[in-house]
Amino acid sequence: MLANKIGVRSRRAMTSGLASLLLLACVTATARGQTGSPPGASLAGTARAQPYSSSDGVGTSDNYWRRVAIGFGISLFAHETAHVLTSLALGFHPYLALDHGRPTIFSGIDSQKYPHKQFLFSAAGLTTQDLINEAILDIPHSRGGAIERGILAGGIGTTLFYLTLGRNGSVSDIAFMARTSSLSKTQLSLIFGGVSAIQALRISQDSSYAHFFVGPTENGLGIGFRY
Repeated sequence: MLANKIGVRSRRAMTSGLASLLLLACVTATARGQTGSPPGASLAGTARAQPYSSSDGVGTSDNYWRRVAIGFGISLFAHETAHVLTSLALGFHPYLALDHGRPTIFSGIDSQKYPHKQFLFSAAGLTTQDLINEAILDIPHSRGGAIERGILAGGIGTTLFYLTLGRNGSVSDIAFMARTSSLSKTQLSLIFGGVSAIQALRISQDSSYAHFFVGPTENGLGIGFRY
């Protein structure tokens, strides 16, 4: 039973969740270690001195960010597809409707009558994104492509959203899981947040993902997004 498994893992997640407190420091320290620049070097000088290691390094900046966006979209699509397939597998009929003007996939499950099945539906999206990210980080392959980076960012970003702005929403996955199981929102946040924090830490320590949000330009490397 997924709910029981998650309950057993909650204690371990308490420890892994602490990794999120050190995440920013680890990312910063790792990035500085990878550049090998002297302490007084500027950010621009560091970016130009470090070769771009991604397999998508050749091409325009617009094409690079387009690929990142495609990867991000793939992750979100996998999240929603997992909800739909879980509902269908349980014998229900999911449907698309508006919640406060926002398109939302509803399970078609009576959460009062079938709380465990509703829990499985609510957990399917974030769990699927975590599994995809784990597969990318664990399975040997040529790493660092723009689409791959977008998928990883999509999984971690979705989890971050549900742990912050979307934590108490009327159709929040975290809120529904808390209502249909013995786990609290805090415990669920530690479980999913801990997994994402560990994934982000692994990404920061892998040289294939150096300069995660840096894309190629004609004059060197560009950081962030262009308006």
